[in-house]
Amino acid sequence: MGSINFPAEEERVLNTWNDINAFHRQLELTKDLPPYVFYDGPPFATGTPHYGHLLASTIKDIIPRYWSMRGRFVERRFGWDTHGVPIEQIIDKKLQEELGVRGRAAVDQIGIKEYNRRCREVVLTYANEWRKIIGRVGRWIDFDRDYQTMHPSFMETCWWVFGQLYKKGLVYHGARVLPYSTALNTPLSKSEASEEYKDVQDPAITVNFPVLPIEEQPEGVRQSVQEALDAAQGKNVNFVAWTTTPWTLPSNVALCAHPDYEYLLVLDKESDNVYIMLEAGLKVLYKDPKKAKDKFQTLPLKLKGSELAGIRYKPLFTYFHSQFKDFGFKVLLDTYVKQDEGVGIVHQSPAFGEDDYQISWREGVINADRQPPNPLNAAGEYTSEVPDFEGQHVKAADKNIMKHLEGEGRVVRKSQITHRYPHCPRSKTPLIQRAVPSWFIKVEQSVPDLLSNLEKTEWVPSMVKTGRFHQWLASAKDWNVSRNRYWGTPLPLWVSDDMKEVVCVSSVAELKK
Repeated sequence: MGSINFPAEEERVLNTWNDINAFHRQLELTKDLPPYVFYDGPPFATGTPHYGHLLASTIKDIIPRYWSMRGRFVERRFGWDTHGVPIEQIIDKKLQEELGVRGRAAVDQIGIKEYNRRCREVVLTYANEWRKIIGRVGRWIDFDRDYQTMHPSFMETCWWVFGQLYKKGLVYHGARVLPYSTALNTPLSKSEASEEYKDVQDPAITVNFPVLPIEEQPEGVRQSVQEALDAAQGKNVNFVAWTTTPWTLPSNVALCAHPDYEYLLVLDKESDNVYIMLEAGLKVLYKDPKKAKDKFQTLPLKLKGSELAGIRYKPLFTYFHSQFKDFGFKVLLDTYVKQDEGVGIVHQSPAFGEDDYQISWREGVINADRQPPNPLNAAGEYTSEVPDFEGQHVKAADKNIMKHLEGEGRVVRKSQITHRYPHCPRSKTPLIQRAVPSWFIKVEQSVPDLLSNLEKTEWVPSMVKTGRFHQWLASAKDWNVSRNRYWGTPLPLWVSDDMKEVVCVSSVAELKK
């Protein structure tokens, strides 16, 4: 028996299928049978298929074939994801070469209509290659009746779904700290932000926050302040905080301590300053405290975290002092503060940290009328609100901010830290956390129902049901459905400037009315 030429045999089978129009013949023969619904998760056509696409296509072919052979009608239409970042990145690169600017600045020059026209031109660049390769692997799928996310009919369907959610009271507008890509000028979902982590080196800096004189303290904290001043015997008393994001320090409006931890007063002999901190944090300042006892002295007084609440300190910067002097620049309390990280006091920049935002809101530092300092433009560059660093990207500004603080005598220690840090899966650039006004769909309230329905389903393999998928549902958060994009399906919402009037449409016909 001769050997089999597998590539030639594959092509012979494919040619036979094409000659008899096998796929469409199967659809014709089964059209009156009970349907089995299959939706193809659409890829982008801005590149050729890779291994991941071919693996997924094999799975997407096996399941519909199985149900067709079981006597079901399985319609299979190929789909194209034609909106979003991958398309915009192609156009932005061309605009950078053509105009010297990209993103919002480029759109301001050429207009949204022209920008979207250019996006539309490149959407299906590799559609023919996809058709050849997907056909070559033997997958049965209808390319002639494909669907595209940029088709008005598809976008109108999205509007209808969104409209149903809106009518059920499941859509709301709010500001939330979200993963944010400065390269793409848009927030990402938490699942997107968890796709790509890299080991990076970042600066680690410990800064001091001098305690204000007792006459500038609220009546309720003066006893604690006086005890600290007495123990310090005339030396300056400071809170200290450690951070790996120096760029957030210009927006500091509070500090946070753990209510149950015991805080030391430590005399640093080099600076002659007294620092309020946890014993576990000594290693941040002195690496090996046991070998550095000649560099510091622990004073007799210890204060519980709850005794620090409300004590006011001197701000690092004055950019937002007038706005927050009556509400912030004081110590808050929360149990999220950790003993094994930093020095036991965490600096609060509520626009750039989820915990910071929630704690500052709860304690009245920020509210709906007093939004947190957020002095960045869409590209993550400082605005005129922070004139000393205006125009600098946050990550590039780290060194300049540290240099400025050193000149002000506010830096206690600085070093480098290597850690895993989230990166944008599209631009491969570091993400930041940022408070962004967005539209959300309520998900958290439906988690119990989602988990209940999960129990009624069968999974192969079963460990996915009880493991990864269960964990994903159990930890689901309200979905940030809006994006700061130009090439995409617009949310069908029209709102007044004060956000008090909101109109949601569910179709083109409603829009025309």
